[in-house]
Amino acid sequence: MTLTTDSPAAADEDRKLRRHLGFWQLTAIGFSGVIGSGWLLGASVAANTAGPASILTWLIGGVALLLVAFVLIELGASRPEAGGLVRWPFYSNGRLVATLIGWGIWVAYATNPPSEASAVLQYANHYLPGVYDTSAGRLTGLGTLAAIGIMAVLVALNWFGVALFARVNGLLTVFKFVVPALTAILLLASGFDSSHLHGPHGFAPYGMSAVLTAITTSGVIYAYTGFQGPIDLSGEAKNPRRDIPWSIVAALGLSMLVYVGLQFAFLSATPDHALIHGWSGVNFDSPWAHLAQLLGFGWLSTLLYVDAVASPAGSALVFTAETSRETFAMSKNRFFPGAIAKVHEGSGVPRRALVVNFVIGLVFLLRFGSWQQIVAATSELGLFAYSISAISEAAFRKARPDQVAGWIRGMPVLAPVSFVIATLIIYWAGWSELHIALPVLLAAVLVYVWQQWRQRIGWADARAGLWVVGYVLALLLMSKIGSFGGTGLVAQPWDSVVVGAIGLGTFAAGTYAARRHLEDNPVPEPFTSEDELAADPA
Repeated sequence: MTLTTDSPAAADEDRKLRRHLGFWQLTAIGFSGVIGSGWLLGASVAANTAGPASILTWLIGGVALLLVAFVLIELGASRPEAGGLVRWPFYSNGRLVATLIGWGIWVAYATNPPSEASAVLQYANHYLPGVYDTSAGRLTGLGTLAAIGIMAVLVALNWFGVALFARVNGLLTVFKFVVPALTAILLLASGFDSSHLHGPHGFAPYGMSAVLTAITTSGVIYAYTGFQGPIDLSGEAKNPRRDIPWSIVAALGLSMLVYVGLQFAFLSATPDHALIHGWSGVNFDSPWAHLAQLLGFGWLSTLLYVDAVASPAGSALVFTAETSRETFAMSKNRFFPGAIAKVHEGSGVPRRALVVNFVIGLVFLLRFGSWQQIVAATSELGLFAYSISAISEAAFRKARPDQVAGWIRGMPVLAPVSFVIATLIIYWAGWSELHIALPVLLAAVLVYVWQQWRQRIGWADARAGLWVVGYVLALLLMSKIGSFGGTGLVAQPWDSVVVGAIGLGTFAAGTYAARRHLEDNPVPEPFTSEDELAADPA
């Protein structure tokens, strides 16, 4: 019996998507998704948490996401589809796994626009006092209304078609690359102070555990998240198999250079008087603008305040588009009503999905109202969803090798390694974050049970997904008894060793379950665009 079937209401909607995106548009989408509020606030928050060792935080986070990206690139080149991150686990492991993944991605993506809007207004408070309460670290009532207005504009820019969205995003991307690169170069050229890299308390004043914890809690993973934009919009790419891999590599590689350079610049340019209470005591409401003023770059400070609107807004614009495609895919998976999967005939955009995500974004904005609070609560969910793609890739490669692109070599090693590293990073977020984030995933199990009962779909695919429930519970338990904010019953480094073993065992169990599922539920042939057929008539 074939279980991985789409809802009837969504079966033909893919054909209405407009395939307008080429290599440069896809690269701009990936880069713009990454370079958002993370560059404006991430260096300061990472330094607060890890001190000079925050440089390692950006390097470890970037390499980890690069490994995950390789897996997603292989899947994106092999099976391009709108909302692929939700669709791949649906094909490989059934509805239970797809429900958890879809729920995690949806929450992680839908919270990006409100968090970016909050970052915009945190900087805008310099010119518009009263929108951000610096003492409370959150938006004021007026600021909340302004953030809602920003989110509405982002929806409007996505409302009229992917071509308009791509043009606006392309213009923003050029500005978003030039300003942070120029900032890092000027601050480093103003006088590199190497003493700040070791300081009175050493390179890692808060310990290596802080370096690892900062990867998620300081917004590093959040900052790198966005490279997957070309995959989310692969259903609208002219030639996804050719363009998606290179666009992601280019976007993520450039982003890593920018972030590491900015962290060096922040550590060097922070004045000595700001370090009286150590790096944890450094507090700039608008870090780069304040540093530029202190160093005499008044014109750069003005430019930074302009970019403080462009960078977060550009990232939120991309995520508004991405989230609608993921919601569209979740509707095809029967997670949402089929009506949400409708693509507007005239624009080629899933407009109903845009509206649903706007409402969810409002909920998070009103609940948290601060960039770091939203980031800390949702970063783990996105990484969890990305990591499961490694299991889908391994299953497709073994079950249907004829449908695998083979774009990335060494996938038999890269897939399990990326999954284990992602598992460790999720664990390193600490109990204070995971005891909130992981139960959000477990709540999706209740949604699954209710849907199975209500829609009378049957429970045959539950066997293919029970391993993911065990995986989440095991991580939650280890977080409680481990050394990263837990009771310390399992001390360092043995807690990380155990979590690594859990990751490796889960990868094996998930891949085995996926292979059995694929034997009974053959996946449909991947979509081939007209441009690909023209390029390769065979």
